[in-house]
Amino acid sequence: MDFAERLISSKTVFHGHLIDIEVQQVMTPTGKKAQREIVHHAPAIAILALTDDNKMILEKQWRAPIANTTLEIPAGKLDQRDANDAVHAAKRELNEETRYEATSLKKISSFYTSIGCMDEYMTLYLATGLKRVTHELPQDQDERLALREVTLPKALEMIDLGEIEDAKTIMAIYYWQGMNKRG
Repeated sequence: MDFAERLISSKTVFHGHLIDIEVQQVMTPTGKKAQREIVHHAPAIAILALTDDNKMILEKQWRAPIANTTLEIPAGKLDQRDANDAVHAAKRELNEETRYEATSLKKISSFYTSIGCMDEYMTLYLATGLKRVTHELPQDQDERLALREVTLPKALEMIDLGEIEDAKTIMAIYYWQGMNKRG
C-alpha cells in the first residue's frame, strides 16, 4: 500500500526567527488534491536533570501559545552555536537555564514533538552528576525562568493534578519512573 503524497507546489507564507510556515498542495495516493500546512522548526533538545538527592529540575516559565505559565524540563533549540550537535546544545541549555553541568549526559530518545503539523525533532537526555558551572553562559533575553526541584512522587502527582501538561516533561517523568522500577 502506497502512503506517500506527491508535492504539487509549495510556498513559504511566514518566515520568523523561530519557525517557518509552508503551505503545500499535494496529490494523495488516491488521486485527491489536498493542502498541507507545515511548521518548520529547528531541531531541539530537552533534559531530564536529576540532582544527587534524586529530584528533577523543573522550570516555570510563560508560554505565549497557551497564555499561561508552565512547568517544564530544561529545553531549547539547536542554533548556530551548536554546529548541529545536539549534545552541545544540551550542555549549553543546561548551563544557560539551570547553571548546572552534568558529569553524565545520556541520550534517552529522539522524537517528533507534534507530527501532525510540525517537523520539530527533539532529543531527550538524562543529566546526572550535576555540579554548579564555573562559567555561566548568557541567558536568553526573552526568557524568565524560576527553577523548582521535585521528587518523582510529587512529579507524578503534578501530572495527575494537571499542574504539568507539557508532553516532553511528562515523557521524561514516565521515563524516570521506569528507571526506578528497573533498578
